[in-house]
Amino acid sequence: MYEKKEQTCICPLKGVIDLISKKWSLLIINTLGNCEKLRFNQIMQALQGISPKTLSDTLKELQTEGLIKREAFAEIPPRVEYSLTNDGTELRKSIIPLLEWTANRNNINKERCESCPPQIRTRYKANLGEQK
Repeated sequence: MYEKKEQTCICPLKGVIDLISKKWSLLIINTLGNCEKLRFNQIMQALQGISPKTLSDTLKELQTEGLIKREAFAEIPPRVEYSLTNDGTELRKSIIPLLEWTANRNNINKERCESCPPQIRTRYKANLGEQK
């Protein structure tokens, strides 16, 4: 027999889970959360290894889902910036405990992570301070 525990309905996840379970989605959301606004090439640099097509497709899906916004400026050359919506910011706040758990599990020192640029490490520490 099994012990009855409080159960949570997963029905609300059906629309979003397919999107956020994709390899790059949460990484894009976290990158935008770290840097507030980024252009396409800046996201490419931050997420080394993502192809331009994958990034473009994922950005469109995240925008359709209402997690990021795309702001185009009528300039020459054209400029487009991506940022999180309120829903995207809330999702990012929700994944910070997962990031913490993963870092602790893998024994990663967040202040000295060599994969992250210094400005991201600084913002990461600031965001953790906000969470407490």
